[in-house]
Amino acid sequence: MTAFQPGPTPLAPPGPERDPDGVRRMFTSIAGRYDLANRLLSLGTDSYWRWVTARQLAPAVGDLSLDVACGTGDLAMALRRRGGEVIGLDFTLAMLQQARRRDRSGRLLLTGGDALRLPFPDETFDRLSVAFGVRNFADLATGLREFHRVLRPGGLAGILEFSRPRGPLAPLARFYLARIMPALGRFISGCDGPYNYLADSINTWPDPGRLAELLRAAGFVSVSWRSFTAGIAVLHLARRE
Repeated sequence: MTAFQPGPTPLAPPGPERDPDGVRRMFTSIAGRYDLANRLLSLGTDSYWRWVTARQLAPAVGDLSLDVACGTGDLAMALRRRGGEVIGLDFTLAMLQQARRRDRSGRLLLTGGDALRLPFPDETFDRLSVAFGVRNFADLATGLREFHRVLRPGGLAGILEFSRPRGPLAPLARFYLARIMPALGRFISGCDGPYNYLADSINTWPDPGRLAELLRAAGFVSVSWRSFTAGIAVLHLARRE
């Protein structure tokens, strides 16, 4: 378990290194309007991306799934509707409070914890998911090794994350990310900074092929990926042997 008090450090800077206290402070500042911002800024497509992720992971009755960096619980609830039990883990108290409020079923198990030191024994879960969270890890390789550690043999991990846009619509998508989204995000959330950080962190994020290499280096096999919406979001699937 982690302490949930926001740290005194500034917002996490763009680049490969993410300051945990800064990331926590950032998400605390936008928790109340996080879902509204997601729906408006993505024109509702983020719900579809999560629905596909849950469908691809396809947990069955009797399975135990872990949703890392669960935020306000969208993907965890989508997994719970597919079957089995789901634990949602996040290190930001304000996000977990929103997830608890939104879980009308009352059946989600929510806990605080650090994705780089998951508070679970080896080989605990049949499925593991994370949506738009690994980009904020201070140490991506350590996080991926932790994912591998807590999955049972044959377990499946699904990583849904933003990526640099590709294809014919890429110039328009890049303009939206760099110019339009930060201004809209500031207007919706009332916070200056988090959505500039989002755009900057996407630009420094590994491309799908590189992330696939990192997953294999962490011990995963059968790594594949699927792109959405001009490549602005990518779902990686990877299995533990």
